[in-house]
Amino acid sequence: MAAEEEGRRLITSEELRRHNTASDLWISIQGKVYDVTGWAKDHPGGDLPLLNLAGQDVTDAFVAYHPGSAWRHLDRFLVGHLADYRVSEASKDYRRLVAEFSRQGLFDSKGHVTCATLCLIFVLFSTAVYGVLCTRSAWVHLLSGGLMGFLWIQSGWIGHDSGHYTVMRTPALNRLAQFVSGNCLTGISIAWWKRNHNAHHIACNSLEFDPDLQHMPLFAVSSKLFHSLRSYFYERKMDFDAVSRLFVSYQHWTFYPVMCFARINLFTQSILLLLSKKKVPNRGQELLGVAIFWLWYPLLVSCLPNWGERVMFVVSSFAVTGIQHVQFCLNHFSSSVFVGPPRGNDWFEKQTMGTLGISCSPWLDWFHGGLQFQVEHHLFPRLPRCQLRKVAPFVRELCKKHNLPYSTASFWEANAMTIGTLRTAALQARELANPVPKNLVWEAVNTHG
Repeated sequence: MAAEEEGRRLITSEELRRHNTASDLWISIQGKVYDVTGWAKDHPGGDLPLLNLAGQDVTDAFVAYHPGSAWRHLDRFLVGHLADYRVSEASKDYRRLVAEFSRQGLFDSKGHVTCATLCLIFVLFSTAVYGVLCTRSAWVHLLSGGLMGFLWIQSGWIGHDSGHYTVMRTPALNRLAQFVSGNCLTGISIAWWKRNHNAHHIACNSLEFDPDLQHMPLFAVSSKLFHSLRSYFYERKMDFDAVSRLFVSYQHWTFYPVMCFARINLFTQSILLLLSKKKVPNRGQELLGVAIFWLWYPLLVSCLPNWGERVMFVVSSFAVTGIQHVQFCLNHFSSSVFVGPPRGNDWFEKQTMGTLGISCSPWLDWFHGGLQFQVEHHLFPRLPRCQLRKVAPFVRELCKKHNLPYSTASFWEANAMTIGTLRTAALQARELANPVPKNLVWEAVNTHG
């Protein structure tokens, strides 16, 4: 009886907002208020999504990330009903679209993308190993390094997809695909990737909460970062000091060279998380998978005949996989950014404002791994990659109806937009430094690109 009376309790939005800490965490879903304080640490998606949206209505985010079966688990956390619950017209239409896609079975129809990708990965791996072990040509060794880079890209797409939905027939096989494609073949912890990527999706393009925009001291996509904002993901201040100003001032020149070796940052972040005191699901498995990578990859490199070819192999594999790191940046670097925590009541709008899609022919879908439909992916992260092109017209129509941006550009245009964003921030950083008068060569290069 006491629980039933508590469930009938009316709670205002103002009261809900006060329960916004790890030790006192409430959320609202479709007008019902839930106390998930004790559940946050066991949440399959990690505690960061709950912490970032604490004290808010999170219905749209919940609908996006959870299948229908998740609703039955909510009642045990119920503490009352939201007295002033309101839903925007955009959110109503969005939820109808989710329901319609679910009714059509689009979330369950995965096609043969994963099978084809795994076969491609096997061919790439076998060919690269054969090129190293069975030939003596330096050119073949260079090509083998490039093939290893393409393998890492395709493995990355499998890891990305498997973190959002079950790409295999069962959860156990899905976990195996994650373990092999992520930890063993690429040396990147899937646990780290899911933690990072979930935070990115929930707080898309928040300078303080989205880790995908927090690259100080190397890059700053907005002059707002010059105020030394705090990173709530990395739990540290992003200092804009003399070193940061120097790097940022030339970031439009260093972007591509840094992307060639961005893999090193992913290796580092994976190891730091696995060795930290944070809760990491399947920590033992994650460490084992990363250890397997650091056994086979250096061993393969050591089979090359000399240090010159070894360095060449590593650089070519890193440089090719740098294409994927560029792809990650294109989708968000030139889009709208904001300061502050994500808000549940404009979650749908923020996803459309903070993303840029890449227009391409269907035969290039394998190259972009689904990220070319960035708006669709952010609005429907559980939707299999093969369905994104199918739902794109519905998303465009919904954005048009509610005057929301649906931004797309070609791959080359997106690159130009990204460099333009970096260049603008770079010149602003230089102005803050009060540089000495520039010569005519400097003016010509930096004024006209």
